[in-house]
Amino acid sequence: MKTIGQRIAYYRKLRGLSQGALAKACGWSSQSRVGNYETDVRRPSFDDVRAMAKALSVSPAVLMDWQPEEQLETGKEAAITDIEQKPAETSAGLVLKMLAKHGKSLSEETRQKIADAVREGSTPPAPAESNVIHGDFSRSTVVKGDTIVIAQYDVRAAMGAGQVPADYREFVRNLVVDKVQLDDLGLKYTAATNLKIITGWGQSMIGTIDDKSPLIVDIGVTEFVEEGVYVFTWLGHLFVKRVQLLDAEHFQLVSDNKSFEPQKARMEDMHFQARVLGAWNFQRL
Repeated sequence: MKTIGQRIAYYRKLRGLSQGALAKACGWSSQSRVGNYETDVRRPSFDDVRAMAKALSVSPAVLMDWQPEEQLETGKEAAITDIEQKPAETSAGLVLKMLAKHGKSLSEETRQKIADAVREGSTPPAPAESNVIHGDFSRSTVVKGDTIVIAQYDVRAAMGAGQVPADYREFVRNLVVDKVQLDDLGLKYTAATNLKIITGWGQSMIGTIDDKSPLIVDIGVTEFVEEGVYVFTWLGHLFVKRVQLLDAEHFQLVSDNKSFEPQKARMEDMHFQARVLGAWNFQRL
C-alpha cells in the first residue's frame, strides 16, 4: 500500500469504522474530508494525520510510512502501535525515519510540523516566559496578538502533479495584516491559522479576480457551504470559480468573465480545497 490514503482506509476498515464515524471521532463535520484523504485527492495536514492516528489507535508514522507487510500479521492481528504508549525517543525516531524517506514528497508546512513534533518529544520544553515563535513563517500562518502573518499556500504540494497549471507562479509569498482591521472587512473564516495566500491565474474570473492577483483563501473550508468563489479540483484539474447549487446532484460553475459559459459538474466529482475570501487586483499606473 503505497499511498497515505490507502493506509488510512486500511486501518479504518480494520477498526470497523465508516468514513463518517472516523470523521466524527476526529471532530470533523463532514465525511467527505476522510473520503478526499482516502482517495488521495487531498493531502492531509500533519494535524489531521495525528487526529486520524489517535482515532485509529496507531502511530502517525504508521499512516505516513507503511511498514513492510512481512512485519504485519494478517487480518485483525495486524500490528497496531499506540504512539501515546511509546517513549518519546521511539516516537521521534519513527517520525525522523519517515521524514527522511518521504520528506521530498511533503509540503514545506508539513515537514515543519513533523520537525516540530520531533523537537517536542526529544528536547526539554522552552521556559514559560519565552516569547519565541517556532515555525517556518514562509509556509505556516502565524498569529501573535493582533498580528496575522498569512503564509503562501503551497498549491503544487497540496494538489499534486498535473492538477496545477504549468505556468503557475506564486506572486506574493507572505502577507502581514492586522487582525482587527481584517475582521472589520467582514471576512468570515474558520480560523486565522487557516488563512493562506495563493495567486490567481487565467482569464475566466476577470472582473473579480485578475490574472496573478493575490487571493486570501480559507483552507478550513473543504465542502460547499453556500454560493461563493472556491478553490477546487474537478476532473483532475485545479480551478478557482464561483460555485452555485444547481440541483440535488450538480453544482454550476460560473466564470465571472462572461466570455466563458457556465459549466455543470457532478457533486461527486468536485473536491473543495478552500474558499476564496478576497482578492487584490493589481493595477498598473
